[in-house]
Amino acid sequence: MAASPATTTPAASAAPSAEPLVTSPNDRSAAPSTDAAAALLAGLVSRGVRHIVVSPGSRSQALALVAAELERAGLVALHVRIDERVAGFTALGIGRETGMPAVVVCTSGTAVANLVPAALEAHHAGVPLLLLTADRPPELRGVGANQTTRQPGLFRSATRFEADLAVPEAVDHTGDDEQSAALDQVAAEALAASLGEGARAAGPVHLNVPFREPLAGAAPSWLAARAASPASDDVAAAEDPDVSGALYQGGGGIGVADVAPETEAAHPVPSGPRTIVVAGADAGPAAEQFAHDGGFPLVAEIVSGARFGRHVVHGYRALLRDPDLGGRIERVVVFGRPTLSREVTRLLMRDDVEILAVRGPGEPVNLNGATVAVDAVRPAGTGDRAWLGEWMRASRDAAVDLSPPAPDAEGLASVVPSERLGAINAEVGVMRAPVDRAALVDALWRATWPHDRLVFGSSRIVRVADELLGGKKVTVHSNRGLAGIDGTIATATGVALASQVDERPGVTRLLLGDLAFLHDMGALLLPPGEQEPRLQVVVGNDGGGTIFDGLEVASVAGDDAMTRVQYTPQAARLEQLALAFGWEYHRCTTRVALDQVLTAPSGGRQLIEVPLSR
Repeated sequence: MAASPATTTPAASAAPSAEPLVTSPNDRSAAPSTDAAAALLAGLVSRGVRHIVVSPGSRSQALALVAAELERAGLVALHVRIDERVAGFTALGIGRETGMPAVVVCTSGTAVANLVPAALEAHHAGVPLLLLTADRPPELRGVGANQTTRQPGLFRSATRFEADLAVPEAVDHTGDDEQSAALDQVAAEALAASLGEGARAAGPVHLNVPFREPLAGAAPSWLAARAASPASDDVAAAEDPDVSGALYQGGGGIGVADVAPETEAAHPVPSGPRTIVVAGADAGPAAEQFAHDGGFPLVAEIVSGARFGRHVVHGYRALLRDPDLGGRIERVVVFGRPTLSREVTRLLMRDDVEILAVRGPGEPVNLNGATVAVDAVRPAGTGDRAWLGEWMRASRDAAVDLSPPAPDAEGLASVVPSERLGAINAEVGVMRAPVDRAALVDALWRATWPHDRLVFGSSRIVRVADELLGGKKVTVHSNRGLAGIDGTIATATGVALASQVDERPGVTRLLLGDLAFLHDMGALLLPPGEQEPRLQVVVGNDGGGTIFDGLEVASVAGDDAMTRVQYTPQAARLEQLALAFGWEYHRCTTRVALDQVLTAPSGGRQLIEVPLSR
């Protein structure tokens, strides 16, 4: 391994108000914009929001400055990102890890549009997210004003709740006037909607916040006390059932027909039909527990968080293709959202198989048009031991041992020179063997423990991991809502920041391909003085998009066109990028070197490049 030296940084009002500004106790002018921002953010923080991600801008300055005051008071963790797309996915990672939405603050115009990818991922994956977008007042919309577009409704197909707020008109000396009370109520409703109040899934909320000049003033004296006082209200669901643009039929939204009217009792799953459990992305430990209690084989994707326990099926793709196993399945119970294999997709599309899908945080699964959605399941029988045994025997035969060969202890101790030399040469060969994809995913899996976090990018490498890795109970994250490569580094950064609060132990490791890395390299930039997460970004660098080599396009495209528009070769110098952004850099070409870097004590950000063949 060659390693460079570490370079680590550690309905709205239409007319402006004529009310004069009021001087605050610290002789700075108070302003309606700041008091409104204070009421809104204090309402969110008092209800449990602990992270705010800010992208700088002029129109949003009141929100940003109030966020800074809340950080100074020790009430929130503030993260500043100059790129709104990075900000959105950082907040998404925080929401993934904590189950509580982070607030994203940005200015008007294209800044808002840059939040669309994160909002869509949050919608489809069921991750809570709060978007606060500053805006010009209504009288400046559609008249050619600078940096102004139609922001209300921009996220309508994805949001659980959205509101174009009234322009703040009044300064609030005490924090309890009508304007502040209204904004506090908006905060309560927005947070409840984002967390999936009632029968809805968690997801993004959009509050469009228009401001007139002056765009900021002194923070009100009541801000910290209000934010630090836990809210005691019980927020009822919004009276208008159409406030959420996501409540529509078709087109990828969470439709009314897909939402349970009320929580159901656990659906009994009796013995009889030959059953397997499928755990997709974000299924979590509940899938393993159900499979264990019911005596069912467990097909768990690597991103499910359920790949552990005695019933995990190894090599499940080939077994699902086997007519004696996959071909005899009569019932499937689905947790999470499976996305990584065509074999599972084909199974869930079959109309001769009974499919029960447990409602989770994201989009409902119904690939065959007849899947029954349930809130929960419980086994109602002893299970089919013969059926389980068939799967477990096949699983054992399909398991792959990725461990490096053990040293020849007898040969190394031999007094016969030729035997001893042969054993030494074999050991040296193992140490010098280049890392391939199987060794890479195995090294990451072995290095990660329950106090760590493992994040997978939507690259070829996650499918290798899904195909080869065994069972292990670790916390896994991956943006499989839309399975894009957007914001992968930013998401992992958010996961790391949230999982390491209060000096909690553990390292967050991100495994992704080179194109996913380059797509989000702006997320490598962290401001000086902010908390530096323990984060290892491991890049399997095969020089382009080799995932397309295994797709249909490879059989129809000519070599030149395939390389030009699908493989899209790149020759970026990752070491120079690491140096520019202040990351410690390692280039690992052998398994021994990779293991050493992954398991050595890490106190900051590391970029680990692993060259791979195409």
